[in-house]
Amino acid sequence: MDKVVIAAHDLEAWADDLRGAGKTIVFTNGCFDLLHSGHMALLEGAGGMGDVLIVGINSDASVRRLKGEFRPVYPEAERAEMLSGLRWVDYVTVFDEDTPMETIRKIRPDVLVKGAEYGAGSIVGEEFVVGYGGLVERFPMVPGYATSEIIRRIGGDA
Repeated sequence: MDKVVIAAHDLEAWADDLRGAGKTIVFTNGCFDLLHSGHMALLEGAGGMGDVLIVGINSDASVRRLKGEFRPVYPEAERAEMLSGLRWVDYVTVFDEDTPMETIRKIRPDVLVKGAEYGAGSIVGEEFVVGYGGLVERFPMVPGYATSEIIRRIGGDA
């Protein structure tokens, strides 16, 4: 399967095709602006929860709005390229909104995965996914691997 960055306007039809082929779609998202061991564990775990793992990443503008003017560390094209090179990741899409809700609505994943730091009811899209019978999975965090904390340790402005 080719690893590609899917344009937002193509997501719905593309996801429908996958579902029509009987594939279980897993979705996770984040800024992923400094790829680390915690991300790798989450992506590997999410990749094992279905047939197709789609990773949504915040656009550069979205990351700046959420994290500040010195983020992201890497531009969205580089982040998408790095993620698409991982064996667990099948597809990457970039979203410009502050949350992935519109992307989740288009994909309608069978499984929505986020880190365990998100409590019940705090995951964007959780109610929507559960509402049509999908699953929401919280993946255990790897201690000491939060991007903002790593940047602070090296003396940057997180």
